[in-house]
Parts: sequence; structure tokens; C-alpha cells
Amino acid sequence: MGILEIILLGIILIILGIFGFKILLKVGKVAVSILVHMLLGWILLLIWNFLPFFKIPINILTLLVAGFGGILGVGILIVAKGLGLY
Repeated sequence: MGILEIILLGIILIILGIFGFKILLKVGKVAVSILVHMLLGWILLLIWNFLPFFKIPINILTLLVAGFGGILGVGILIVAKGLGLY
């Protein structure tokens, strides 16, 4: 391998590394966002269960709905529970 080939290989690896790092940042941002929404959904479910209305069980399914749906997800859970769907 000549010096020119090594330099070109180094440049290609640096470019691929930069793109890989950007992809990891995007995936990490999405993962942190989902985690924060799940935490906020759990807090909203806890607050709702302290109110004297019907209780929504806190399990993995309700946490996922509240986490991916955010406030809208908790609203859907409340409406579904009010209609007797679960």
C-alpha cells in the first residue's frame, strides 16, 4: 500500500466516522425523548390515580402508551378507561 492509498483510506474512515456519530446522536436523542415522555406519562398516571375518579393501572402497557403518546396518550387511556374498554 502506498502513502496515497493510506491517506485516502484515512479520509474515507473519518467521513464514515462523522456520519456514524451523527446517526448515533439522532438515535440517542430519540431514545432520551422517549424516556422523558415515559417518565412524564408515569407522573401523569400517578397524579390521575390520586384523584378520586377511576383508577388506571400502572403497568408496562400503560407506561408505553403514555410514553409514546405523551399527554395525548394519557388522555387516550383516560377515555378508554371511562368507556370501559379495559
